[in-house]
Amino acid sequence: MADLSTLLVIPLVAVLAPLLSRGISRWLPVPIVVFELVLGIAMGPSLLDWAQPSPFASTLAELGLAMLFFVAGTEIQFAALTGRTGARAGLGWLISLIAGVALGWLIAPGDSAIVLGVALSSTALGTLLPILRDAGELRTPFGFSVSAVGAVGEFGPLVAISVFLGSRDPGLATVILAVFAVIAALAVWWAVKAPQGRLHAVVTSTLHTSGQFAMRVVLLILAVLVALSLFLGIDMLLGAFTAGIVWRLVMREAPAADREAVESKIEAVAFGFLVPMFFVYTGVTFDLSALTSAPLLLAGVVIALLALFVVRGLPSVLASPAGTSHRERLSIALMGATGLPIIVAVTNIAVQKGLITSPFASVLVGAGMLSVLVFPLVAMSLRGERASVRSAIVEDVV
Repeated sequence: MADLSTLLVIPLVAVLAPLLSRGISRWLPVPIVVFELVLGIAMGPSLLDWAQPSPFASTLAELGLAMLFFVAGTEIQFAALTGRTGARAGLGWLISLIAGVALGWLIAPGDSAIVLGVALSSTALGTLLPILRDAGELRTPFGFSVSAVGAVGEFGPLVAISVFLGSRDPGLATVILAVFAVIAALAVWWAVKAPQGRLHAVVTSTLHTSGQFAMRVVLLILAVLVALSLFLGIDMLLGAFTAGIVWRLVMREAPAADREAVESKIEAVAFGFLVPMFFVYTGVTFDLSALTSAPLLLAGVVIALLALFVVRGLPSVLASPAGTSHRERLSIALMGATGLPIIVAVTNIAVQKGLITSPFASVLVGAGMLSVLVFPLVAMSLRGERASVRSAIVEDVV
């Protein structure tokens, strides 16, 4: 019965979230994910107790997280990762990781420091991309900078999790990761070099039929690379992220109309079904009572939120376009400090391994949730009218 109520409540929340976001956006541009998280908490055991954790909902949430990273991979702007912007984004992430581990070492020396470092150096690219897209910012210099910051802030922590927090020692984990990298590189090579004419022809002929070949290939690529990740003992999100990159390259030469139609279908499955499952279920499973019953833990959430801004946000400013204003730099810092999916993933692994306690994990996840609730809202508000639809020349960025 608990499973039944949860499966009814989560879709209800998923429907209410965009309606509330649309209603409030007249006064304040609040992202949909904010309502998914808040309503999930409200419907969960912490408040109304209309929805409870369940194995089936948990599985759907895991699929939603994988799909979130897949979509992030499909929307990687490779131009943003080259030249000045990409180099500075990478340098900013390394600074964040070192600063996060150093801070973690002061609090809890050992593997726990790595957990904190990975959590504080992450950026929720998959969460930020829909916000940038809805604001018409994906192709602006600001959007390119945030995309670069988010790409390295999502890919870097995934590599760190696989190397330092996997089931193997770091040396062997690095070798296994190299094996995955070789296989992924072969998949990318195929996507770039193999003739795609016949594939595109089948995609075109089944776009509006029950065949839906494109979506079946998407799910196959996602399943193969996620399964490969799990088989090799590395984080499945790395496989999902790589799958998105491979699919983007496969479709790069497809007719624009077909490519947009396929992207629309992928977004429908992702943001219409699976991704909301992840965010709503994250709210449902969030232990709000553990924080409210201990004032020190609530204070810890605020401190962790500030640490996210300092450790991840400030180094993200390095990727700002040349000549940007202080307001725009602050906006990039806030967007760079927005992190939740990887924080959820790394804390789950750390709790299972006994590296951190559940209350400490709740503090980090709470800070990640607050970052999603607050940072993008403030950042886009700082952008003001420039957050409306606007295009810019790519060369200005790179």
